[in-house]
Amino acid sequence: MATTFLPLILLLSSLSLLTIASSSSSQQTPESVVEEVSRSINGSRRNLGYLSCGTGNPIDDCWRCDPNWATNRQRLADCAIGFGKDAIGGKNGRIYVVTDPRNDNPVNPVPGTLRYGVIQDEPLWIIFQRGMVIQLRQDLVMNSFKTIDGRGVNVHIGNGPCITIRGATNIIIHGIHIHDCEQAGNGYIRYSPHQSGWTQSDGDGITVKSSKHIWIDHCSLSNCDDGLIDVTHGSTAITISNNYMTHHDKVMLLGHSDSFTQDKQMQVTIAFNHFGEGLVQRMPRCRHGYFHVVNNDYTHWEMYAIGGSASPTIYSQGNRFAAPDTIYRKQVTKHENAKESEWKNWNWRSEGDLMLNGAYFLESGKGAASSYARASSLSGRPSSLVGAMTRTAGALACRKSSQC
Repeated sequence: MATTFLPLILLLSSLSLLTIASSSSSQQTPESVVEEVSRSINGSRRNLGYLSCGTGNPIDDCWRCDPNWATNRQRLADCAIGFGKDAIGGKNGRIYVVTDPRNDNPVNPVPGTLRYGVIQDEPLWIIFQRGMVIQLRQDLVMNSFKTIDGRGVNVHIGNGPCITIRGATNIIIHGIHIHDCEQAGNGYIRYSPHQSGWTQSDGDGITVKSSKHIWIDHCSLSNCDDGLIDVTHGSTAITISNNYMTHHDKVMLLGHSDSFTQDKQMQVTIAFNHFGEGLVQRMPRCRHGYFHVVNNDYTHWEMYAIGGSASPTIYSQGNRFAAPDTIYRKQVTKHENAKESEWKNWNWRSEGDLMLNGAYFLESGKGAASSYARASSLSGRPSSLVGAMTRTAGALACRKSSQC
């Protein structure tokens, strides 16, 4: 079937790194929204250069030096670090090529579409034939052992429901633009070749529920109805790395509710991300579990950067916090839903963080957070290196036969 899509020249600046989408309108087509997004980034994103080897970013230095990355795609699965280090996605599975961005059928997925690939029972490494805009009709509920790999093309998912990982394991999502995600009406969908059921849409960019061994890397996310990335309902063994997040209120929720104690098992690594312009709060907001926030670049927040409730353990290591000039609140942290007599015992630690323009981190508790960090297979690098390590956060403009 012949397929039309917005030519890449309209989607890409010299770096093709997406930031923000302005508030979506029901009158806009997916293509027009992407054009608007691309114009916005060209005017606002920092002028970034290519960094391949020797960046100090251990994930990137694992695979980006290889000019044959396009033929060695599954090598990426060996590069995860942190608590999600064992996420292998569709490693050793077949390559599935998405050729059809238009015909999303939630009940009877069409071969060639992204939905058809993600529901299969076998491991699959999913790539894209060309740059495309995918507007889903219902949440894209993924089956286990899948990689969505957007390297080499410019792939946008947005202007409708987005991605859900529910009751799954071993998922890698890499190199795509996720923006203007909307809550759909609850509906009937197929989530494996042999299973279907009713689903509730959250309006998140990426929802992770009751899942483990998940790695979200080098994606650009902005402007969704609910969260950009939400991890809840006992999910664990997760790494969120190298993403570029902009123009959103409640960025990242880790933990379902204060009363949902199953989230005490949650372990999440948040590394090498750039939290950029137009962000308000929850970078992340944590409950119950253990969270290693390491070597991220925080350049914008309006309310707070890192917060939580229900006694989470938060280890902030080697991050750069630059308090915006435009805000009164320079405090990085927010202890929520508790009196000081309670939250002063929560284990929140800052080690080697760089505080700029009046930013400050309010520590609490007495626990040994650094021992958890060692267990996550990731040691923080000096905060002075954060600029180099996060300079190409977000979806990359990779070209075949050259270093990415």
